Amino acid sequence: MNRFEECAGPAGSAGTVTEADTVTTDAGAVTTDLGAVIERMRGLGSGWPPGDGVAVFNQVYLTVTETVGARVGDGALGDRTAGSALDVRFAEHYLRAVDAAAAGGRPPECWRPLFENRRHPGLGPLQFALAGINAHIGHDLALAVVDTCRALDCVPRDLEEEFERVGDLLATLEERIRDELMPGPDLLEVADPLTHLAGVWSLERAREAAWTAAGVLWRLRGVPLLAEEFRSRMDAGAGLVGRLLLTPCR
Repeated sequence: MNRFEECAGPAGSAGTVTEADTVTTDAGAVTTDLGAVIERMRGLGSGWPPGDGVAVFNQVYLTVTETVGARVGDGALGDRTAGSALDVRFAEHYLRAVDAAAAGGRPPECWRPLFENRRHPGLGPLQFALAGINAHIGHDLALAVVDTCRALDCVPRDLEEEFERVGDLLATLEERIRDELMPGPDLLEVADPLTHLAGVWSLERAREAAWTAAGVLWRLRGVPLLAEEFRSRMDAGAGLVGRLLLTPCR
């Protein structure tokens, strides 16, 4: 990794924050406003039936994003610019996957299990939500960290505090999601295998892996072929976990 870092190029030119909540880089103006992301998610949710697996994840993600947006706005998440930029880039990966699927294309491998099984009658809402969270954290989060570093001309360790604070909020919301989407006691016979399946996936471990992956990708930024190979393997691994999480339990 040290040799890769020696070969890596500079992160990019410094950005400036404008009153329109954008960061200006050599690549152009990049929004750090969560409002457009939230409105897009609301629009998507209104166009899908409630039982649709992607709609289930979208609602979960919308709740998370609205909560993060409120806390970024009131300063609870520290650096408002860095926090918003990270959240927006994170969301963009999910929205691009939605667009790819809607256009008949192929979203990243980590997202395919959810899109392919979104109407499967043997899957529960908790499984859809966890499959989406797994894809988003297991693949997209590391890429979002690198994207944000390039946009803000910083390094991953500069975003660590925002990363951890958002991660703590996600952990709190994941616990609530499990409570709300897990079948009740009257469905205990059905819930037994679902409880086991949901219990083998850990948000904390996924977050740790994403942070490590972001560091590796950052060190590999000057070696594009290796960076893409690493990203592809990460994508495939998250896709495999997603398929396991979407094992029919009823």
